[in-house]
Amino acid sequence: MPVAAYLRVSTRGQSVAMQRDAIERAALARGAVIDQWFAEKAGGAAGARPALLGLRASVAAGAFDRVFVYRLDRLSRGGIRSTLALVDEFRAHGARIETVADGFSLEGPAADVVLSVLAWAAQMERAAIGERVAAARVRVEASGGAWGRPRRVDDATAAKVRTLSKSRTVREIAVALKIPKSTVCDVLSEKGAYKRQRAKHLKPKA
Repeated sequence: MPVAAYLRVSTRGQSVAMQRDAIERAALARGAVIDQWFAEKAGGAAGARPALLGLRASVAAGAFDRVFVYRLDRLSRGGIRSTLALVDEFRAHGARIETVADGFSLEGPAADVVLSVLAWAAQMERAAIGERVAAARVRVEASGGAWGRPRRVDDATAAKVRTLSKSRTVREIAVALKIPKSTVCDVLSEKGAYKRQRAKHLKPKA
């Protein structure tokens, strides 16, 4: 029966390469070769994740009997109930989940206890990350900074965008200036990241 592996990182700046390498080595040590990889960059909630949904559909169709993950929290950080439900779903279709870095077997009489502890730890980590992000946002905004992505254009480029808009389409402007179409739209509509960043440099009228 073919073997699958699921990879997930939380942000676009991260890479799944480390997880893939660790899974490949662990799978070979356990006498398996990964036949299909499911990978994505998404948060820990198990909701709208296309790769995970694809894996679940494949498992439901009986395509795999083993699914490798780097750690259980790569599948879900939604808490004990949602994690156990996901694992039970895989089991019901004859697929066994094998983790590489957790250090525990998810099979045997104590499996549900181990799963519950790992799921609880993942949920606590997710909550801690949320608290750190919220605290960082408060600090940045309290110091007068703007939260979110930095602007992609300076004032000179913004001026070029407005000038070109008199004779070119949004797409043509984006190509000419090598910036995203969404940034062109932000500048022309005076909305979005550009407006938020630009507001810091405007002095109030006397």
